[in-house]
Amino acid sequence: MAKRSNSSINISVKSNNPTIAFSASELIKYLNKARKGIAGQLNEAESSEDVIQLGLYSDFGIESAAKDSHFDDSYKIDVINGTGYIAGVNPRSVLLGAYRFLYELGFRWIRPGEDGEIIPETVAEDLSVNLEGTPSYRHRGICIEGAVSYENVYDMIDWAPKLGFNSYFIQFRESYAFFERWYNHLKNPYKTPEDFSVEKSIEIVRSLESEIKKRGLLYHAVGHGWTCEPFGIPGLSWAQRVYEVDFETEKYLALVNGKRQIWDGVPLNTNLCYSNPEVRKIVINSIADYLTQHKYIDVLHFWLADGHNNHCECENCIKHSPSDFYVLMLNELDELLTEKGIDTKVVFLLYCELLWPPVEYKINNPGRYILMFAPITRTYSHSFSTDNIPDTIPKYKRNDISFPSSVAENLAFLYKWRKGFSGDSFDFDYHFMWDHYYDPGQFETGRILNEDVKKLESIGLNGFISCQVQRCFFPNGLGMTVLGKTLWDKSLAFEDIAKEYFRDAYGTDGDKVREYLRKLSAMFNPPLLRGDADRSDKAALEAYRQIEAFVKSFEPVIRNNLNHSNPALAKSWDHLDFHKDFCIMHSKVIEARLTGDIEKTRERWASLKDFLCKNEDSIQPIFDIFEFFETFDIMTTWLLDR
Repeated sequence: MAKRSNSSINISVKSNNPTIAFSASELIKYLNKARKGIAGQLNEAESSEDVIQLGLYSDFGIESAAKDSHFDDSYKIDVINGTGYIAGVNPRSVLLGAYRFLYELGFRWIRPGEDGEIIPETVAEDLSVNLEGTPSYRHRGICIEGAVSYENVYDMIDWAPKLGFNSYFIQFRESYAFFERWYNHLKNPYKTPEDFSVEKSIEIVRSLESEIKKRGLLYHAVGHGWTCEPFGIPGLSWAQRVYEVDFETEKYLALVNGKRQIWDGVPLNTNLCYSNPEVRKIVINSIADYLTQHKYIDVLHFWLADGHNNHCECENCIKHSPSDFYVLMLNELDELLTEKGIDTKVVFLLYCELLWPPVEYKINNPGRYILMFAPITRTYSHSFSTDNIPDTIPKYKRNDISFPSSVAENLAFLYKWRKGFSGDSFDFDYHFMWDHYYDPGQFETGRILNEDVKKLESIGLNGFISCQVQRCFFPNGLGMTVLGKTLWDKSLAFEDIAKEYFRDAYGTDGDKVREYLRKLSAMFNPPLLRGDADRSDKAALEAYRQIEAFVKSFEPVIRNNLNHSNPALAKSWDHLDFHKDFCIMHSKVIEARLTGDIEKTRERWASLKDFLCKNEDSIQPIFDIFEFFETFDIMTTWLLDR
């Protein structure tokens, strides 16, 4: 094939859309990193010779099969010998196509941040890629959780479209809870609190919103707080406590056990007297006002209070289920938004009491709403399956409910809801919120995640938003790579993704790391830590006793790669080296507990926490120790037997 007529890489855009312009700048940036001495440049010329043009399908006369061009992604890449186009059904899809073009040339992004970029030394001289891409699922998103800095969230937003994700969800109006945990270093006594403020958090969120919009990502917003903020009660975090409200506000709160008060002092967990028309009016007016002031939100989440067994017991509220009042408010909200000319999509959730479907009311305008299935109490020892789903669900008993733990039982609730709502939907799940801490090798997590995503269509859901810590890349990004790739193409096998990932992230010894972490996952026995397996099993104890020797047997492989010539791979091996020490200490904690030695368990758990706090700076971008401590401190009913 003939070479291009000049040595430069010319990029042009067919419109002045900022996301398409950003796509061009990303192509130029990365191609310049790989091709030393050959300048990538933005070309304004009309000629298409020796130019890669970026634009929408309509710019190139390409027909689109997308049902909704704002929400549905698709791209087409037709570049031969450095000439051609990258087109998308929307500006975001152009960016996704640009990253796919780079992927085909050998670029990889194995974790967020510049130190996770794999830059090929050279790319194919002819710069030829020809393919079309359409994802398996509409909703492919990440939701903020954990303890985070601005940089942590920025890096995740920047990384997300490189793996095919198309949305980002910032919870709360200001996300103070998540930033405050990091900046005030709530669980690390070796760090000095920074006196973080709500005003600073708002400033950070506004900056991150601009980064989301720059990339054309779908922006999901709020969720928590609609049962307190409209009444002048801030809902900043679950740690916030408010015990007194004025009489005028008190009358709006749920009557539980004969009292109208803030539920356990936590505004976010406080439901309202939903049979009161004034309560509903205040809430939906607040939502409409918020959308009027924040028109850039693509999807607004309207949730009721967190917690459970906390719904109003007044004589009018007990006549209808919480879900019936919820649907009544959804219909009232739709009428108000329609009247105001606001067409923003709104998410409603199946969670806690709202898992039980409405009995009397039905959503009047399904096109306004997106169903969010949030099975927070499910087990991750088993993946989604359409097998053995019960035909019935437990009868709803006001303020006396218990939650399903099996996957089949959770899906039974979804199926009941789906009989009355056939609109858009997605799974809102928690694989990387707490559960991945039970699997230090992340192999079982990745396998279950791959299977879950593959089954989404069969259970009637059109995607997945991951409610998760942002720093879940310890020791690597296998799990998140599995999530992004499988959401884009549900035909991909976990083992194929893993094989490619480990070779990309670790080089020639990547296959050895893959088998090492596979075995480590099995030895840590995630079902046992979840409580899904017999903790008195002597074989499980013996496996924990063998972890230290097993990890040390792999140490020479790690040591031989610590000075890898590729800086991104060297960083991968450095993380694995720290992970080695962590796994030994962590296994000793569990081993002590399995033997029944509570004092030794306490001592070793304290030592592990101290080790992580002292060394947090070296792993801050990849490991959220705040949420790790939260996870295992919650487990102390078993772990420390207190």
